[in-house]
Amino acid sequence: MSIWRRKPLTQLLAEAEDSEKGLKKTLTAPGLVALGIGAVIGAGLFSITGLAASLNAGPAITISFLIAAIGCIFAGLCYAEFSSMIPVAGSAYTYSFATMGEFIAWIIGWDLVLEYAVGAATVSISWSRYLGKFLSGYGIHFDDAYTLSPFEGGIINLPAVFIVMIVSLILIRGTKESALFNGIIVLLKVAIVLTFIAVGWQYIRPENHVPYIPENTGKFGEFGFSGIIRAAAIVFFAYVGFDAVSTAAQEAKNPKRDMPIGILLSLGICTVLYILFAHVMTGVINYQAFAGKDGIAPVAIAVEAMGPTGANGMITPSYPWLNNAILLAILAGYASVILVLLMGQSRVFFSMSRDGLIPKVFSEVHEKFRTPAKNNLLFMVLVSIFAAFVPAKVVGEMTSIGTLFAFILVCLGVLIMRKKMPEAPRAFRTPLVPFVPIAGIAVCLFMMVFLPLDTWIRLIVWMMIGFDLYLFYGMKNSHLNPEGYSLGNKKTVAGSGLAMVFILIVVAFIHHSDPTLDDKYLFYFSLLFALVHTFLYGYMFKRPK
Repeated sequence: MSIWRRKPLTQLLAEAEDSEKGLKKTLTAPGLVALGIGAVIGAGLFSITGLAASLNAGPAITISFLIAAIGCIFAGLCYAEFSSMIPVAGSAYTYSFATMGEFIAWIIGWDLVLEYAVGAATVSISWSRYLGKFLSGYGIHFDDAYTLSPFEGGIINLPAVFIVMIVSLILIRGTKESALFNGIIVLLKVAIVLTFIAVGWQYIRPENHVPYIPENTGKFGEFGFSGIIRAAAIVFFAYVGFDAVSTAAQEAKNPKRDMPIGILLSLGICTVLYILFAHVMTGVINYQAFAGKDGIAPVAIAVEAMGPTGANGMITPSYPWLNNAILLAILAGYASVILVLLMGQSRVFFSMSRDGLIPKVFSEVHEKFRTPAKNNLLFMVLVSIFAAFVPAKVVGEMTSIGTLFAFILVCLGVLIMRKKMPEAPRAFRTPLVPFVPIAGIAVCLFMMVFLPLDTWIRLIVWMMIGFDLYLFYGMKNSHLNPEGYSLGNKKTVAGSGLAMVFILIVVAFIHHSDPTLDDKYLFYFSLLFALVHTFLYGYMFKRPK
């Protein structure tokens, strides 16, 4: 058997219709739209917008959002075709399995683990910090020992553990209950965003948008054209939600009709809100005011600038209450992001487990709730441990690069599917093929190139760990190829790993050559990691059949 063997479309559809072993079908089009908006409007809008504006794009952050949206639209049209013809849990992993074979499916599945699980843990840490800020406004203060990790001077981050546990328990109860919880949060978040736009619009000061595109500082990615593109790649994290809709395809009542609606409508609504929100935020106060602030500061600073200017040049906020409302929206937004990310993670692992590539426990469905409860519980524990004891770090770029990589493979999959299976039934057809998928690949790859090199290093390391798991577990337990694989197949995987080793070394040296960066620990770790895997993959070429 071959690692390039594709999973038959008939088998995928049979799995989707297996009511005894499958997931419970409860989601309608409005629920799917809310699911997408619930993930999209959150950390990206309330935090990354100010960061990218102050460091990369200035007022032109609106252009960055538009460029990111264009890439999303191309990818979204491809997602819509796949989700309407393959209504199975697993998102890009499942689509890749049907078009490009098991090995590529494993790569994208492992990539989605990075996108969803690590993102959920980090957002939960940020949620903890914002909860402390919100409660401090009412005179309630937490001891730092129980809100910070040991690496930050604390003992354990209990609020982060709390939100992960609550969201996981809601997911275990079922997607209907999760959708209701998410729907309420979505209404709150959209109301706050619309209020911010409506209130702030009257206080936009044209001089804050001049120059609209600040001149490049002489360093790549800091303003000018390169800054706009880098900001687009960074804020791409803010669009991660719409693709998470596709992970719930198997739980949709009418996926062939509702999945395209859920994906494209949630993407369209959020794109408009993002551009308007960013335009107001950079209009009420100069973008430089957002520099050096933490995640909550950009929006809070903008709200404080919404008011008349006195004779002394000071601004008197007209709506001071809006700051607490924004804080509440951020808490709600982060909670719904965590919910959708954990849901997407569990559904991807559910699909990979059913294929035998990871242990069976990940695909066992609860008899009453018809959800992968053990899957949810295991990730509740793992993500909680990470959130409790690991310091918060910016992972927006890591989530962005993982998402962009997934989008490229989905766009490529549509091209392959149209060539290999032109007659397969499609409730929704991506228009202007091959232009749309090729444009999607080009735009996403273009943004990936503009991300910092240390982001590429972390992605390469993560993917090499995935190669290890596939070599020593997935290939031995695959249900699609129970007869096992030839030594040639294993050498192909090992050879791909050696190629990744070479790329890791090259990228590490290029990154290390920048005198402005202090990356000695990352550099030496990369070299040590590459050395170990050179021997590991090289062993596969020496071992007997």
